Amino acid sequence: MKIALINENSQAAKNGVILAALKKAVEPMGHEVVNYGMYAADDAAQLTYVQNGILAAILLNSGAADYVVTGCGTGEGAMLALNSFPGVICGHVEDPVDAYTFAHVNDGNAVALPFAKGFGWGGELNLEYIFEKLFGFGHGQGYPKERREPEQRNKIILDGVRANNFKPLIDCLKGLDPALVKGAVAGEHFSELFFPACQDEELAAYVKSLLA
Repeated sequence: MKIALINENSQAAKNGVILAALKKAVEPMGHEVVNYGMYAADDAAQLTYVQNGILAAILLNSGAADYVVTGCGTGEGAMLALNSFPGVICGHVEDPVDAYTFAHVNDGNAVALPFAKGFGWGGELNLEYIFEKLFGFGHGQGYPKERREPEQRNKIILDGVRANNFKPLIDCLKGLDPALVKGAVAGEHFSELFFPACQDEELAAYVKSLLA
């Protein structure tokens, strides 16, 4: 699994701590981590939590990433932004139990974490334990186990509701302020990471037109 890490501007200074915890937890499992930044608080490209949602949707819908780890001060804004787009099911995760149950009950493809609220002494350990429970035991297996079948049915129903209610991502992006979308893909290493991994030619062409 290719896991993308995205940080917005208020918590960009923690990118290195989050990246280290994520890689420590998931690389021994065989997962790949791709860091889309922000890398530091003074990066030239400043991402808001709204732009986290835009960038996450582009990565997930294009096939450039299989999963997105992101967040903000509380995690709430990032969660709402990501869930505003088709092809993204983002959970709000504060602890390892949240991580495990989101993976097995809701079977989404993104999480938003609080990187300021409650992030004190031992914060990096909590991140490691969250990532272990989120990525180390599979997805969609149900919890508790006797609830597996109804939970999987509900996930299928939810997917159908979202497919009915959302228009294609390319149409969503074209309806937004181009400067807002361009800012979401203006990261220092975005082009070198995204375009080789992108599996959607139409989406790649639109992003290239913004960056031209």
